[in-house]
Amino acid sequence: MVAARWHQFRDSGFYHDFSRDKTAIISFFILCLYVVVCFSAPLVAPFDPYDPTVIDIMDSEIPPAWLERGDPRFLLGTDAQGRDLFSTILYGTRISMTIGVCAVLLQAFLGISLGMIAGYVGGSLDNFLMRIADIQLSFSTLMVAIIFLAVFQALFGTELYERLAIVMLILVIGIAEWPQYARTVRASVLAEKKKEYVDAVRVIGLRPHRIMFRHILPNTLSPILVISTVQVANAIVSEAALSFLGLGMPVTKPSLGSLINSGFEFIFSGSWWITIVPGVVLVILVLVMNLLGDFLRDVLNPKLYKN
Repeated sequence: MVAARWHQFRDSGFYHDFSRDKTAIISFFILCLYVVVCFSAPLVAPFDPYDPTVIDIMDSEIPPAWLERGDPRFLLGTDAQGRDLFSTILYGTRISMTIGVCAVLLQAFLGISLGMIAGYVGGSLDNFLMRIADIQLSFSTLMVAIIFLAVFQALFGTELYERLAIVMLILVIGIAEWPQYARTVRASVLAEKKKEYVDAVRVIGLRPHRIMFRHILPNTLSPILVISTVQVANAIVSEAALSFLGLGMPVTKPSLGSLINSGFEFIFSGSWWITIVPGVVLVILVLVMNLLGDFLRDVLNPKLYKN
């Protein structure tokens, strides 16, 4: 069964295009490397940055191993707290990717549900939901997140926020970006609901929610996959920006953004690696995800797809 599915996939146009696109192959390989290495951080990382017993403040700001004064124990050097930067980046990238993926799942759930309802039902409900989406889009994600997270910290304190930082970031980024999905899904539903197969299942008496989610939704997955790839990258960037501003992950559980923030004050004092290395890791991660999103857009768009 698995072998038959693999042969079917290998003979598909998607695999044909992917196998001939070197940029997509390299991007996919790098993304897989990120996922495997970061989510196996407890096994791969030489140190645990969350364990204070293995952190020595006397090891702070040691340069990468290949530079003068570098220490072979610390491949990418150490940060201002004496933590191994390589280990901290692995754990931090895992946090950033977890927030990005979970935030996009929340965006997709809200956006797909509301977009399906708006496009299928139409009328005043459609107008109401789309006006809410327009209002939401008029505010940038960072502006909404900064206001909400700053107010939360002011009301409930920094200590509670640090314990709930991951959940808060997922909720804020997820809720702020749902209109991207809603507008795209609505447009696809408006086109699909006029087709004969929808009339056929409506005639046999299927309920609207089953028609929407069992029959129309599978035919709108192509744009959803493209949006999801790009939105994960955007969510990671949003989290990094919030952490850089001090409204994201705490220093004790750093993400890539908080690592960049923690080393920014040392960048002109000679300890450039504390900021530059996590910054390069973040740029590469976002770049490969955007390149994969461009590839999916070209392949899954029937107007661009070529046999």
